Amino acid sequence: MNTESKATLCVGNEPPVQLPILVPTHGTPCLDIRALGVQGARFAYDAGFESTASCKSRITYVDGESGELLHHGYPIDQLVTHCDFLELAYLLKNGELPNADQRQAFEAAIRRETSLHEQMVKFYQGFRRDADPMAVMVGVVGALSAFHHDAADFSDAARRELGFQRILARMPTILAMAHKYTIGEPFMSPRADLGYVANFMHMLFATPREDYHPNTVLVRALNRVLMVHADNGQDASASTVRMAGSSGANPFACVAAGIACLSGPAHGGASEACLAALETIGDVSRLPEFLARAFDPNDTFRLAGFGHRVYRRADPRASLLREVFHEVLAELDLAEERLFKLALALEKMALEDPPFVVRQLYPNLYFYSAMILKALGVPATMFACVFALARTAGWMA
Repeated sequence: MNTESKATLCVGNEPPVQLPILVPTHGTPCLDIRALGVQGARFAYDAGFESTASCKSRITYVDGESGELLHHGYPIDQLVTHCDFLELAYLLKNGELPNADQRQAFEAAIRRETSLHEQMVKFYQGFRRDADPMAVMVGVVGALSAFHHDAADFSDAARRELGFQRILARMPTILAMAHKYTIGEPFMSPRADLGYVANFMHMLFATPREDYHPNTVLVRALNRVLMVHADNGQDASASTVRMAGSSGANPFACVAAGIACLSGPAHGGASEACLAALETIGDVSRLPEFLARAFDPNDTFRLAGFGHRVYRRADPRASLLREVFHEVLAELDLAEERLFKLALALEKMALEDPPFVVRQLYPNLYFYSAMILKALGVPATMFACVFALARTAGWMA
């Protein structure tokens, strides 16, 4: 980001204030308003950072108007098509994709760090069986800071690297254990012979009484779900992690703060709300009734999962997951199941019918994420947990 020129702010008869204009490599130039409070004795008000860049970042670029998402310059569709989640995590942190040797070394480092300390396993017994899994994750991830005091020293590159590897490796274990604890099944230890996503699915769905062999189509589907959720710029949870980290707090505590923020219904709860809306409709035969309600400004019913506040015309992540959604339905033969039949009918309407097209209410990322995770057998209460696992890569980067 370079300073190209300056803008002059004049307020009445007060002395003018010079504001540098910062020109980014992508996107809209920014006014550097830091001088306002010093020279002009004024502050800028911009609730929700609608027109404010809160930091300089090389990691992610989002252009909602054109439907563009870049990570270190790479379009998300290219990354999802040619890479996996760990390669994307490596890119987010290091700025370049790994070569063969770097990838092998990174995967081996992640594999070494997947297990939790036995004392941490006992933490789960302190939670109620019906505890919100996101609340469990906040507690357990935050507790990692009690086990790794050295992680707070981010001045050392080796410690930064180790901290990144540890949290990325242990999030699937923490999430899977939260799920198993809730449903009363025994914890499944990570397996060294499985890849990152396949191992996560093993810990999530396997039981001691039978062999579990992850389906390659479903592994690829979950891998893509994680990739499209890995980072999306300075949203609420990313800003929370950065704010906590600005004090020098332990990075595991900062991630716990991000999970707490993501647990809110206006953030990580969007996919769960989408599933709830479909369950409310219940059946394809009731679609006309609920669509009339959704488009009635005097009705409180809202059809979650359609349109996006930032990606106003198209969300590249949704397009990628649409293909995955149909692959999963075909693999599991679910297209005629009640809920998925309803989702397919609603998807067709949203892509073709004028009331949706005119309002640009296309099926969004949360719609497809909800349907894919539901098809995989992930409970709705765990949707935000999966997103937290994915977003940890971006938060730590």
